[in-house]
Amino acid sequence: MEFALPPAVADMERRIAGFVESEILPLEADPASFDEHENIRLDLLEELRAKVKQAGLWAPQMPAARGGQGLSVVGMAACYEAMGRSIFGPVAFNCAAPDDGTMILLEKVASEEQKHCWLQPMVDGAIRSAFAMTEPAPGAGSDPTLMRTRAERQGDRWRVNGEKWFITGAGIAEHFVLIARTSDDARKGLTAFLVHRDQPGLEVGRRIPIMGPEEHGGHCELVLRDLEIPDANRLMGVGDGLKVTQIRLGTARLTHCMRWLGMAKRALEIAAPYVAERQSFGQSLAEHEGVQWLLGEAAMAIEVGRLLTMKAAAKLDSGDFARKEVSMAKIQVSETLHKAIDTAIQLLGARGYSQDTPLEWMYRYARQARLVDGASEVHKMVLARALLDEGRDFWAWP
Repeated sequence: MEFALPPAVADMERRIAGFVESEILPLEADPASFDEHENIRLDLLEELRAKVKQAGLWAPQMPAARGGQGLSVVGMAACYEAMGRSIFGPVAFNCAAPDDGTMILLEKVASEEQKHCWLQPMVDGAIRSAFAMTEPAPGAGSDPTLMRTRAERQGDRWRVNGEKWFITGAGIAEHFVLIARTSDDARKGLTAFLVHRDQPGLEVGRRIPIMGPEEHGGHCELVLRDLEIPDANRLMGVGDGLKVTQIRLGTARLTHCMRWLGMAKRALEIAAPYVAERQSFGQSLAEHEGVQWLLGEAAMAIEVGRLLTMKAAAKLDSGDFARKEVSMAKIQVSETLHKAIDTAIQLLGARGYSQDTPLEWMYRYARQARLVDGASEVHKMVLARALLDEGRDFWAWP
């Protein structure tokens, strides 16, 4: 087992970390850098992205032929963690959800013509995207087999009717990957389509208010009324919608973990100098055993999350779906993110609860981690089923 990063990846990680330190953290510290939804202002983001491109750090997950850096999933894990140190980091490098997962999906499964029309503008940073799967109850959520949005074939076109909600980024997305039911087959009943925002029949509705800071474009409701989609804009085969979803979410869940690890580390980074300097009962906070336990537990949880994430990344690089490995990482890292930030706030006391540090922003953001791309309970079900199916082989070395 090799735990050292390849030299090219190590160099990329170092350069990204340096860029975050010099170019992004100063912006994050300025209240004027934020938009009304508590993310980086779009005009400022465009300036920052131009600098990222000039530095040769743009879209590290995409092939060099598309203007990216051609990293493996293992390479992405190291680099995404570095950019996740800043709350503005991932979007500056074109590595934020939902575009990140959509680009990886289209690079894997889209036709060459579809890549030219739908993927390349996303890689270039010219447009944003959204993945439209989740529906209001009793429709599809963590269980896509409950899909109620239907697509009916009419010659060389499809007519779609249904509703979606909590569609991340939909407020500014130009391109959508839409999952709809095309038959009642349990495994082959869903199909994926590529849809442009301006197509008649697609209405972006309410931007749903949430407790935390929002990704650009928010989380919106979609209404689909007699939306016509050319069959040429079907992604993969008829009935392959569940497969499309699995391909996208497998890597997307793990890239969430990569970014969250950077944020979790940042929380302890904020806490460390404070506890080293703050005096209490004749000694620094860092000298109190209770404080040491809090920091040690959080640091260990982060390292466990890093190892699980890297193991899942290596399996994805090998061509495996890495379902149980991704689920383990998703559970561990989503819970660790909250633990690390909560620990930092507790140690900083009133200062941590204030807006003098980014911790309160991070705390509100972190609560979604145990919900997005499958709730922790769903991933535990995945692990239980794998254990029951595999027995002792569940723990086998590859």
